[in-house]
Amino acid sequence: MAHNLNYNSNTGKHSFFSVKEKAWHGLGTIVQDYPTSAEAMKFAGLDYTVEKRPLYTLDGEQMRMEADLNVEGLDFNAGKDIIVPNYSATVRTDNDVVLGVVGKDYHVVQNIDAFSFFDSIVGGGDGILYETAGALGKGERIFITAKLPSYIRVGKDDLIEQYLFLTTSHDGFGSITAAFTPVRIVCNNTLNAAMKTARNAIRIRHSSGASDRLSQAHTLMGISSKLGEELQEIFNHWSKVRINDSQVKKLIQLAMAPNKEVLNKLEKGIEDEASACYRNIVEEVFSYAMGNPSQTLETTQGTVFGAYNAVTGYFQNVRKFKDNDAKFRSITEGTARLRAQTAFDLCTTFSKNNQLALLSD
Repeated sequence: MAHNLNYNSNTGKHSFFSVKEKAWHGLGTIVQDYPTSAEAMKFAGLDYTVEKRPLYTLDGEQMRMEADLNVEGLDFNAGKDIIVPNYSATVRTDNDVVLGVVGKDYHVVQNIDAFSFFDSIVGGGDGILYETAGALGKGERIFITAKLPSYIRVGKDDLIEQYLFLTTSHDGFGSITAAFTPVRIVCNNTLNAAMKTARNAIRIRHSSGASDRLSQAHTLMGISSKLGEELQEIFNHWSKVRINDSQVKKLIQLAMAPNKEVLNKLEKGIEDEASACYRNIVEEVFSYAMGNPSQTLETTQGTVFGAYNAVTGYFQNVRKFKDNDAKFRSITEGTARLRAQTAFDLCTTFSKNNQLALLSD
């Protein structure tokens, strides 16, 4: 199952919903109107709870008996089941499916708590717009994306919507991650504005008090207005800073460099000849920068903002991924996000100095 969406055999549906547009291989529930958090949970098949249950191992003598006699279906409850100390199984209560094994300090953050993060931003009002939500695998990983009521305006007509996404897991792997990502209306291009000067993302461990910290996460991130206002100022400035084609090409080379060895060669003015894959990627991004319709706007054509948009747009609209799950992970926490961070830093440097500087990290 390449899409990796959870299939709920109890309901006969895939655990995913989207507003108006089909996604994830056209599976899940497509709705026409923005739902409330309670409706979104139900549409996405996330209306289940998870609990920690004791973890046991089987008595060794009884296991050997089964192996020697080749007997299946022995009543292990009659034997000496041994409890595993300091560990528990996380289990869905709606179907008793085991999602993972966790330590004694692991705290379950319920799906409803994840939605409370979004509702707390606007006080539970009508401002938050749930776009997508779903569960992956057996339901051990969930994700939610929602649109904030305000948007960023670059120039006169270039609007950038403000989105929040959240992912969390019930299997003991990974933290609760909440992050801000603007999305460009014109080309549906995710702009991962990973600024070092603003906390546009936050990670919370699954420990005691995690639910309380999650409900206040938007305050820690400065999401409500500060980040959007700062991005609007930055992007508008970038849209007025001119950059020529050769400079765009160099910025792309630096942003897409896979390692420090390539960066060192670029610093010395040496074209990397070792990796045909790297050269092809640079050409694809540059082609996008020069020819995509979103790059011919007044705010993007020949501007630093356009250069940044080209790097992020490549991952959203050109780069081929194994599946949508891989694309989602890359954009939110993987290679695409790292390249966007590098591009953001390079554009910041160029807009101040009209030159590109190699990054040490």
